[in-house]
Amino acid sequence: MGQIDGFMKYKRENPKSRDPKERLKDYKEVYTPLEKEKLKTNAARCMDCGVPFCHSGCPLGNNIPDFNEAVYQDRWEEAIQILSSTNNFPDFTGRICPAPCEASCVLSINNDPVTIEYIEKTITEKAFEKGYIKPTPPKSRTSKRIAIVGSGPAGLAAAAQLNKAGHWVTVFERSDRIGGLLRYGIPDFKLEKPVIDRRIRLMEQEGIIFRTNSHVGVNVSAQNLKDEFDAVVLCGGASAPRDLPIPGRDLKGVHFAMEFLPQQNKRVAGDKIISSDIFSEEIVATGKNVIVIGGGDTGSDCVGTSNRQGARSVTQIELLSKPPLTRNADNPWPLWPMVLMTSSSQEEGVERKWAILTKEFIGDGNGRLTGLKVVDIVWGANSQGKMGFQEVAGTERVIPCELALLAVGFIGAEKGGMVDELNVELDERGNIKTQNYMSTQEGIFAAGDMRRGQSLVVWAISEGREAARAVDMWLMGSSDLESKDESFVHVAKSA
Repeated sequence: MGQIDGFMKYKRENPKSRDPKERLKDYKEVYTPLEKEKLKTNAARCMDCGVPFCHSGCPLGNNIPDFNEAVYQDRWEEAIQILSSTNNFPDFTGRICPAPCEASCVLSINNDPVTIEYIEKTITEKAFEKGYIKPTPPKSRTSKRIAIVGSGPAGLAAAAQLNKAGHWVTVFERSDRIGGLLRYGIPDFKLEKPVIDRRIRLMEQEGIIFRTNSHVGVNVSAQNLKDEFDAVVLCGGASAPRDLPIPGRDLKGVHFAMEFLPQQNKRVAGDKIISSDIFSEEIVATGKNVIVIGGGDTGSDCVGTSNRQGARSVTQIELLSKPPLTRNADNPWPLWPMVLMTSSSQEEGVERKWAILTKEFIGDGNGRLTGLKVVDIVWGANSQGKMGFQEVAGTERVIPCELALLAVGFIGAEKGGMVDELNVELDERGNIKTQNYMSTQEGIFAAGDMRRGQSLVVWAISEGREAARAVDMWLMGSSDLESKDESFVHVAKSA
């Protein structure tokens, strides 16, 4: 390593965040850049640890010690080459990945881990600034045409890799802009959309075709794609939300998080919110008591957006118990730490409550939401040893609420539409069933949340890359595309 004792000399320094009072006035990114020397000392903390567990912690298998050393040595072009060899979009992951690599960093056994995510972001920004990231269209083309359905991180990664292999790639997106979850699921204060736009421009210059307002299975025939293209890769995400079917669910003011968040992203982009099959009405938190049901990242995004819209109050409730402040004995390193975490959105103002069960949505005589009936619960094992919860007697109450946002996860791919038209089988979790990324229909592949279920953006990119290699091998009999999975099994294309 560049400075072998750096981890002993320097402490972790996180990028500074803008003052909450200021950042609540806009949708700009929260964090500001670190000074060059502080970035260098952060990179110097990367140890010569022998077995870099960060590799296995990262779903992409990024070569983290190598690019950290390149940063320490001020070799930015080498750093982006190392990083780009395993990650198509470090400009995305450097902003919105929860950094499982940092949880697996050897330093985190008894110290603060290396700031891997922020270093990754800085490498990419430096590379764009210095002109190291530029269009690299393939030197030669095959005759194969591939359709990618969905332009989220999995679809974009699959498109980039298959284009790199020389195939002709067309990406179909049902929305009016490219990006999928990145565009309409992640708030701008975490990922400003010009970051996506510059990457899409590069991909277009490399020869990838993007078709927006193309809802496969609705206004684009899925069967026609199968007939016209040599392979189809389904990357539509796990977009079927988990509902909360309790009394009062149909009241005005109860919405899924993914009805609420995309609307604000559209406003920031300068778009008007119009009634459609996606948006039945305009949803705003201004002046309302907002309750976010669900304690994960999506719930946190609802908190940050509600505060920026001027909510009267914001409360976030979670069914599970409050996590501990430090690791329990059954949650050792290098596993993901199941400890209390506070997001930048939560820092901006929210009342967080744990072990709360929502029993009923309460409304007025006009069908509008006015409150949530909730009760405290306690978790424990029953007589059969299975974990469950019991209501705490005497704790039932109604919390004032005019806007309830459901952020309780997703249950798999949307049913009907292209899934039915292509006659692909689903697994027991509602995801597309695959073997080596191919569905039960030959030539139809799947990747990302649509295949593995709701997961992280970094996993979606990994899935897209691996699916691309599977497609390339099926079409060509071999592949030069990189794969993290060395046990990849070649499935020969049938005659």
